[in-house]
Amino acid sequence: MTCISYEDYPREPVVLDSLSVKFMKQSRFVPLWMDEDALTIAVADTEDFYTIDALKLAYGLNIEIRQGKEEDILEAIERLYGAGAQSIDTIIEEAGKDMSEMAPEGEEDVDHLRDLASEAPIIRLVNRLISNAVELRASDIHFEPFEDEFKVRYRLDGVLHDAESPPKRLQAATISRVKIMAKLDIAERRLPQDGRIKLRVSDKEIDFRISTIPTLFGESLVIRILDRSALILDLEKLGFPQGILSQYVNLISQPYGMILVTGPTGSGKTSTLYTTLEKINSPEKKIITIEDPVEYQLKGVNQIQVKPKIGLTFANGLRSIVRQDPDIILVGEIRDAETAEIAVQSALTGHLIFSTLHTNDAAGAITRLLEMGVENFLLTSSLLGVLAQRLVRVICSHCKEPWEPEEKFIRSMAASRDELRDITLFAGRGCEECRFTGYKGRTAVFEYLPVDDDIRAEVTKKSSTDVIKEVALKKGMITLRQDGWSKVKQGITTIPEVLRVTVEQ
Repeated sequence: MTCISYEDYPREPVVLDSLSVKFMKQSRFVPLWMDEDALTIAVADTEDFYTIDALKLAYGLNIEIRQGKEEDILEAIERLYGAGAQSIDTIIEEAGKDMSEMAPEGEEDVDHLRDLASEAPIIRLVNRLISNAVELRASDIHFEPFEDEFKVRYRLDGVLHDAESPPKRLQAATISRVKIMAKLDIAERRLPQDGRIKLRVSDKEIDFRISTIPTLFGESLVIRILDRSALILDLEKLGFPQGILSQYVNLISQPYGMILVTGPTGSGKTSTLYTTLEKINSPEKKIITIEDPVEYQLKGVNQIQVKPKIGLTFANGLRSIVRQDPDIILVGEIRDAETAEIAVQSALTGHLIFSTLHTNDAAGAITRLLEMGVENFLLTSSLLGVLAQRLVRVICSHCKEPWEPEEKFIRSMAASRDELRDITLFAGRGCEECRFTGYKGRTAVFEYLPVDDDIRAEVTKKSSTDVIKEVALKKGMITLRQDGWSKVKQGITTIPEVLRVTVEQ
């Protein structure tokens, strides 16, 4: 008997009185469909006559059997009858009923807490919150304790949104459940902890990074969702304007030197660098990265996770990497003078170095390195270019409609009404598809500063950020806000969105 494929499992559960999920999981079977006199089931062991006879006796039906893979059956049970089959409100209601007897206020007993966190209602609640976040393509889940409430929020397209929140009395058990999944110490509630979980959600293997910190009203916990299937490894799809794209592709084709990507946390720097490595990766090149943390695993790339507790810092790791004869090195972030110095030296000795910095614009990266103590003559010889970026939300295509901007918005873009005479601007009205935000998905806006002879002259003079920027602008550099304005005119995003992520030039 050949196994049925997962596509043959039903989309809706077959409802049978008193059929327990526990019995299905133990016996490794799931109902497929039912007619007047027969029930068809998928079963892992087709010779499990005890289960077949029990079903026949319980429901007075003939039992037809199909061979199924054990993992397919368990996944179908979870999808049809587990957390995924219920609304979050129902699960919270059930958990509230089943778990009304919580531990007394103050320091909960650890064993009691572990028992509560292992109860089915809490497991279902946490699983559902995580699977909801994955379905919504959230980047983070925030569990936040306050004096009289326990909030859960999802970060969607860079903006936080409230989710259905469990009652305050389930706070300790919910946090403990996530900590148990991440193999963290549930007894330690006074110090921050970090961990990771790997789960299969909706047929996808997804990594989750867990971070806890103690607050006044309990532990605050954040789950970072690292869904590799959501990673766009195509430079042309990241939002590069054609002019900047051609310059950047030429830049990353250089044999050695240093290339920096700058921007605040959550501005897409890692995605740009991973996509860059994917573009230039080839069998004849050895690529090594040192990151904190390694967010996604790249095929054919040697990736190192920093571990400061044992002395594996960016600086120490970078020293060792150079001895591994790499062609290309990615340093997750230049955080200190030591790392900056080794990165510059590596770029001068025949390696192509990529790294990130937290600065407001491209010109700011140069002065930041000088402030860190990198010698100006070394910087002029090693730095090839700086790319600054931000992420803006894209207008929802389902509720997109023409939008007439107020005068203040036009002024903020240094534009005029005449410029908009033949251009229609758009905004999202808000619909179910975009959760009534008017936006769905994100794209990047860029600012690219090539380090040419004129910029090198300013670096040699240790000029300020403003002077370097002025020189770059005279040579035609497009700023973040100008690229954002271009995307507004193309109908990709809105003026308020560009203003949200860029500073006035």
